[in-house]
Amino acid sequence: MNFQRGRGFDEPEINLIPLIDVLLVIIIFLMLTTTYAKFSGLEINLPTADAGQHAEQPNEVDVAVTAAGQVLIDKTPLAAADVRSISEALRRAAGDRPDPLIVINADAKATHQSVIDIMQAAQAAGYAHISFATQSPPQ
Repeated sequence: MNFQRGRGFDEPEINLIPLIDVLLVIIIFLMLTTTYAKFSGLEINLPTADAGQHAEQPNEVDVAVTAAGQVLIDKTPLAAADVRSISEALRRAAGDRPDPLIVINADAKATHQSVIDIMQAAQAAGYAHISFATQSPPQ
């Protein structure tokens, strides 16, 4: 007893247009998010180390940091290595010289924090020119 004689079976079909729309939206989203994911960093010009280029300048204040963290300013050790005492010692060492160059000689085993403390002390003392001393590798 087939009451639906003239009716045939409909084949199921997959509508691709909504699928394409969803894929295009995903592609647009990925394109927008990747353009804003650029690596932003500091531009740093690293100094080159050449032993023949160093000339002693009369306007330099040498600051040395040992591996143990002891700070020496113009070969005079400081009692304390905090930012305030380093800043005061830098002012005394610079005297009345206008805008001295602070040269930091840090041991390879010195902590990063001790070098940052010297940089903060130079900033607190009002000295903007800071340089790092390097040595050329053994031949």
